[in-house]
Amino acid sequence: MANILVVDDEHGIRDLLWEILNDEGHTVELAENAAQARAARLRERPDLVLLDIWMPDTDGVTLLKEWASSGALTMPVIMMSGHATIETAVEATKIGALAFLEKPVTLQKLLKAVEQGLMRNSLAAIRPVPSPQPVVIAGGFVAAEVTLAPQVLSALQSFDLDRPLRDARDDFERAYFEYQLVKEAGSMTRVSEKTGLERTHLYRKLKQLGVDVTRNKRGS
Repeated sequence: MANILVVDDEHGIRDLLWEILNDEGHTVELAENAAQARAARLRERPDLVLLDIWMPDTDGVTLLKEWASSGALTMPVIMMSGHATIETAVEATKIGALAFLEKPVTLQKLLKAVEQGLMRNSLAAIRPVPSPQPVVIAGGFVAAEVTLAPQVLSALQSFDLDRPLRDARDDFERAYFEYQLVKEAGSMTRVSEKTGLERTHLYRKLKQLGVDVTRNKRGS
């Protein structure tokens, strides 16, 4: 499980996110402003940050710029706001934010964004290649650049969000299963346990998506 920093000036939202993420098994650090977030960033070295855009002292985009310019943006950052414009969200992703969540944040979108953010760290650690490639997180905007393993890079090219939902979902699912197969060295048993799919259903799903189940197989 991961160490996640939640930065939001609203007490109720901090408590809600803490409860949800704690139930998922994560260690959650809370900060109500930029000053506390800076201290927590140095103290806890979070694996992922959920950062509110509108805060009273220093707004989230300014803090993101500060981390990016100082070399402290070494973790995925997911921006949150109930009032931000598309322009603000795009600006944040250009600075280095991984994705953007609109408040009120639904449970499903939150957990998916967190999962994808943490997946980015895992992918970056698997046989990195010299040239980084842009990745898009489902449900957000353009993600920060990340160095990926060759065997999963083809599955994690940018997701075109202008296409029909079914096509975009298939691309995401294909990338997800490609990643799990690489991570588990092709073991269908472990992939089945990890994804929560019964093996027959898993095989059928991989065939439907056109995923090569033999490429990374070392026995199951």
